[in-house]
Parts: sequence; structure tokens; C-alpha cells
Amino acid sequence: MSHKHPKQHEEDFKLMAGEAADQEAAESQDMIDEVIALRKENESLKTTIDNMQDTVATADDKVLRAHAEMENIRRRAQKDVENAHKFALEKFANALLPVLDSMEKATEVSAESEEAKAMSEGVILTMKMLVDTLEKFGVTQLDPEGEVFDPNKHEAMAMSPNPEMDDNMVMNVFQKGYELNNRVIRPARVLVVKN
Repeated sequence: MSHKHPKQHEEDFKLMAGEAADQEAAESQDMIDEVIALRKENESLKTTIDNMQDTVATADDKVLRAHAEMENIRRRAQKDVENAHKFALEKFANALLPVLDSMEKATEVSAESEEAKAMSEGVILTMKMLVDTLEKFGVTQLDPEGEVFDPNKHEAMAMSPNPEMDDNMVMNVFQKGYELNNRVIRPARVLVVKN
């Protein structure tokens, strides 16, 4: 066994300690580099997650908006169908109104003979049947005599003073108006009081 001089041991020890320190420093630097790389990767992953969350939130918002729009379209379509059913008779009812007007005029003629009286009664019954049938389908008569003038339901044909009535009252009805399911299809043509 060789015996080294204590000074030699000390140098060997310093050399070994230096090598160990260099190795530890290298390992520490590797660990530091690895931690830095992991932190960068972590930040990158956080950014990716944030971007994905934004994308998901945007997609969720688009889905909600699309769902709301579909619901609005469904409601509008349903309302359109309901209105189509409700007001499908409007043209037909408008075509019948002149017939009804003519029948009313026929009932106003005084019947002198028995035949004329029977004919007048027949016209009155026929007219009543027609009015009843129209009412079954939502067509109602507007006969506003004595009511306050309403420009949404009445058409003023003339104005006339009448000391017995207030202003804007309907004094006379020239032609009855009609509504279909509460929507005016023909306004009543009226004489309005203007004192």
C-alpha cells in the first residue's frame, strides 16, 4: 500500500471535492434548466387552456343564441299559422258584406201587399241566418249609433251639429262596419256630431 504524503491527500481531496462540486453544479444547472423548461411548458399549457375555454365559451354563446333564435322563429311561425287560421275568412267575409248590405236595404222598403210583406219577412229571416252564420266564424257587426266616434272602427262620412248629443258622438250609421276576430275588416261609415 502506498502512503501518500498528507499534502498529497489534501490535494486529492480538494481535487475530488472540486470535481464533486462541478458535478453538483452541472446537475443543479440541469435541474434549473429543466424547471425553467417545465415552467415555460406550464405557461404554454395555461395559455392553451385559456384559449380553449374562450373557444368553448364562444361556442356555448353561439349555441344559446341559435337556440333562442330557433325558439323565436318557432313562435313567429306558430303565430303566423294561428293568424292564418283566424283571418282566413277575411276575403270571403268581405265578399259577403255587400250582399248583407243589400238585404238590409231590402228590409227597409215598406211592404204594402201581403206578397211584399211575406217577401220582406223572408229576406229578414235570410239576413238573420247570414248574420248568425258569420258570427259563428268570428265576424261581428259594428253598429255604433249613439257611441263615441272611434277612428279605428269608424269612418266619418260627414259631420253635423246636434244640440241633443255631445261632440264626437255617432249620430247616424250610413253603413255598418264589421270585425273578424276583433280586427276591423270594414269600418262603419257614420255621421258624427260636431257642435
